Amino acid sequence: MKRGEYTISTDRSRLNIDLVHDFISNHSYWGKGRAREVVQRSIDNSLPFGIYHGDEQVGFARIVTDYATFAWVADVFVVPEHRGRGLSKWLMEVMLAHPQLQGFRRWVLSTKDAQGLYEQFGFIPLHRPERWMERPDANMKESPDYWQ
Repeated sequence: MKRGEYTISTDRSRLNIDLVHDFISNHSYWGKGRAREVVQRSIDNSLPFGIYHGDEQVGFARIVTDYATFAWVADVFVVPEHRGRGLSKWLMEVMLAHPQLQGFRRWVLSTKDAQGLYEQFGFIPLHRPERWMERPDANMKESPDYWQ
């Protein structure tokens, strides 16, 4: 997909893993300290989306899915120098319209501060949070803020 000077692609060979790892591990609240190998494995087992300005990667997100019933939106970011240009909205539009990601029973995500963005795309607080459970890893080295 192309819009002006920007492109969104699911081509894994275009991904700048160093950029993705640096942003998640050093600049996000949800993945502080995440090892490069973990970032690589998460991408290998997801459908990744890169945002590019020419050949330079400037944004990222990935979808964890079974391609049948469920999708989880994860690790969404746009580098600060390219924010304010509607790229995160465009990225959500592209992901939600992707032909392999249609007809799911449920899409989910977790965010501390971007509810306004995701509400524009039909995301709501968990309908029945009492049905959801989680099992956090007590040894997890990621930021404790992730669980708050």
